[in-house]
Amino acid sequence: MDPGEIPAFVDDVIEAGCDICAVGHDSYVISEIEEQTATKEKLDRIVEKYGNRDALRWEIVAYLWSIGRFLELASEITRH
Repeated sequence: MDPGEIPAFVDDVIEAGCDICAVGHDSYVISEIEEQTATKEKLDRIVEKYGNRDALRWEIVAYLWSIGRFLELASEITRH
């Protein structure tokens, strides 16, 4: 996965029926909802399509913050 694919990756995850959001400033989560079996298959295809994204964790988190998809941790509120 390259940095230019981050918006498409996020869109694909959302379209698969999953929530994706940054948690604080250094991680993000993808949560499955409702029909977990169908969602897992969709997520597996997305992961296969985009490949390893570990090296882009910070960029994905920054993108999620930029589009308002984040949970700010209470311990980080004073960090800014």
